[in-house]
Amino acid sequence: MTPIKVETSFLGQTLSFETGKIARQAHGAVMLQHGDCVILATAVSPDERREGLDFFPLTVDYRERFTAVGKFPGGYIKRESRPTEKEILTMRCVDRPMRPLFPKGYLNEVQIMIQVLSVDSNEDPDVLAMCSASVAVCLAGVPFAGPMGAVRVAKINGEFKINPTNSERENASLEFVIAGTRDKVVMIEGEADQAPEADVHEAICIGHKALQPQIDLQEELIKKAEVVTREYTPVLPSDKIKSICAELKSKIAETLNVPGKHDRNSTLREIKDNLMTMLKENEELADEDPATFPMAYDDLIGECMREKILKDKKRVDGRGLDDIRPISCEVGLLPRTHGSALFTRGETQALAVTTLGTGDDEQRIETLSGDGKKRFMLHYTFPPYSVGEARMLRGPGRREIGHGNLAERSLKGLVPKDYKYTIRITSDITESNGSSSMASICGGCLSMMDAGIPIETPVAGISVGLIEDGDNKVLLTDIVGDEDHHGDMDFKVGGTEKGITGVQVDLKIHGLEPEFIAEILEKSRQARMKILGIMKETLAAPRDEISKYAPAIVTTKVPVAKIGTIIGPSGKNIRKIQEETNCHISIDDDGTVQIAADSLEAAEAGRAMVDGMIAEAELGKIYEGPVVRLMNFGAFVKILPEIDGMVHISQISEERIEKIEDALNIGDMVKVRVMEIDDKGRVNLTMRNLDKPFNPDDVPKRRPSSGRDNRHSGDRHRSHR
Repeated sequence: MTPIKVETSFLGQTLSFETGKIARQAHGAVMLQHGDCVILATAVSPDERREGLDFFPLTVDYRERFTAVGKFPGGYIKRESRPTEKEILTMRCVDRPMRPLFPKGYLNEVQIMIQVLSVDSNEDPDVLAMCSASVAVCLAGVPFAGPMGAVRVAKINGEFKINPTNSERENASLEFVIAGTRDKVVMIEGEADQAPEADVHEAICIGHKALQPQIDLQEELIKKAEVVTREYTPVLPSDKIKSICAELKSKIAETLNVPGKHDRNSTLREIKDNLMTMLKENEELADEDPATFPMAYDDLIGECMREKILKDKKRVDGRGLDDIRPISCEVGLLPRTHGSALFTRGETQALAVTTLGTGDDEQRIETLSGDGKKRFMLHYTFPPYSVGEARMLRGPGRREIGHGNLAERSLKGLVPKDYKYTIRITSDITESNGSSSMASICGGCLSMMDAGIPIETPVAGISVGLIEDGDNKVLLTDIVGDEDHHGDMDFKVGGTEKGITGVQVDLKIHGLEPEFIAEILEKSRQARMKILGIMKETLAAPRDEISKYAPAIVTTKVPVAKIGTIIGPSGKNIRKIQEETNCHISIDDDGTVQIAADSLEAAEAGRAMVDGMIAEAELGKIYEGPVVRLMNFGAFVKILPEIDGMVHISQISEERIEKIEDALNIGDMVKVRVMEIDDKGRVNLTMRNLDKPFNPDDVPKRRPSSGRDNRHSGDRHRSHR
């Protein structure tokens, strides 16, 4: 195949797609380049589906190798292995907008693999990776309602910017990833600093407009490559199967009126089992694909549920379109945790626990943009018992990581930037019937307030669904699991009374018109206000004090040059402070010292020792300290933890002293005044006239010494350098 390359100007740099040069045995492959960012994306889809497969097996793999920025991976193993959280979140951002663009009934496996080959460390390649995946799938000739483009929109200093750099994103008040086709938005993912709905809608519209050049360039490449969409036979129930299933429509419709999830599902399961047995034993269906039997039953349930909503304006659990399920909140239910909350909405329940930690509890992160730290974490868990199932337990899946990240982004912006604690929230979904990530936002917020974290205002989350039939669009507030499964949209929004803090949109249709999204945002705002009112009835504001079981933390700032003094040789000094005060000390590279202990008194004692260790002697100040050494010409007194000063024998008393031992002994506690700090940093002290004001001009001028300074050089310096 002859290489084909197309390019255009995009955001001030050349954007190019090239195919036919690398990965030529893949069904579709593209080298995307934009500035220094180079991405290889491939797509492979066999001509036949795997036998017995009754779902669409789309898999996405995205990898950021450190070779892309000329680095080695950290740690002992110098090879990338399992995907990082950042890579998993990007895989989800590729999968979620593309999945609904494949036609129903196409069950051939599709595998998309994306590798970042080169990138500027100040840029995030994720949105370009989304674009590259669309190109690869289109080149593979797979039936796909694309092309699809993707951009990041941020609002920085009041101005919207497309694909800002990482450093620019630090100052963004709003940041969203927008994916879309020519006419519609197919995915939204992002966070904001309590942004008004109007700002979020404007960002979405700007993003959808900005991605159009990507679609133009993809269409140009597809035309030049003469891509032919492959033919396939949709795996769908035949009319014969549908007609048999339709005989159960009235019975299923009646069962959908049962309000309880488990009672309803129990009856539906019995109907399904009988139907499957009947279909399998029907000789007239011997030539039919058995994989289509459960499809037909599932389609029938969806049809009944959607008709009930569109015609009767009633939902599967009997609620009206805008009704929110009953909500109950409880806080402080786990006595030894730092903060806890139980948030229940209908048959969805989240148990959230907040834990406060020190700087050493921060998560260290290694990415292409450099090493970093994470001080706010939310970990979401979806155990099988939450839906009455028993299955193999493994590590967190992509869905759990994605839901946790959404709740984390929705909450973290409410924590003061100078808050000294590291925060970890765990959200265990103890019951689930839809919108569990939104329950995690509500429960997580309540547990933060129970922990005494001084957030500005409470945060709540709500999910809005959609049933679409041609031009007839019906929005559903607070969707349950069946409405998520059989509906067309899951539009999740977290926010406060002021505005939005997090958004995640998943679709089963080919997209949303940008104008329609404004209506959805307003619907979510109205519901959010109701939920926030209920939450405030339980806990209106953060508690005044943190839990007595949380560590007490104090901080101090030291000159960077003094960090070594605090640590000491082989950590001697810092260990001494920690052992004597029973505290834990962590030091940042900028000189911020964090002292944590079980009590505030212990933490303050640790801070006093740190401050004393780096303190400098002040001219004229009176100190009290022990005599640590005697010489025939005077005594050395420890005035600060790391500073000794010398009292000459003539400065001990107004009377003449023949022998130093006649006036002082080692260990005596004496009061002294700093009367001189010489040009070598050595401290001279006096015990005379302490009750009188200090005048530097009254300090006697010493005659040049023939050797005293050399003999005792360093005795009045810090005991540790």
